[in-house]
Amino acid sequence: MGLFDFLSDKGETKPVAPTTPPAGGNTDFFGTNTNAADTTAGDTYTVVSGDSLSKIAKNHYGDASKWHQIYEANKSTIGSNPDHIEVGQVLTMPKM
Repeated sequence: MGLFDFLSDKGETKPVAPTTPPAGGNTDFFGTNTNAADTTAGDTYTVVSGDSLSKIAKNHYGDASKWHQIYEANKSTIGSNPDHIEVGQVLTMPKM
């Protein structure tokens, strides 16, 4: 049997059907749900003096590097600069 013998094989000739996406729609390459409603559901936190997103992430999740998730869930509140959070802002803490 040669390398290209599979091309002339008389087996299944019907094309493979594409897979259907999971219900709910938006998933990334790895199948992780990217719906905003699913990622932002969680507790809230009110910013106090001296806070930064990394400090909040460290205190809330135990990992300062998770500040990106907090920022993504609160872009509309924080704005375009994640280093500029204001005292009194109420942030949604996404579930992890």
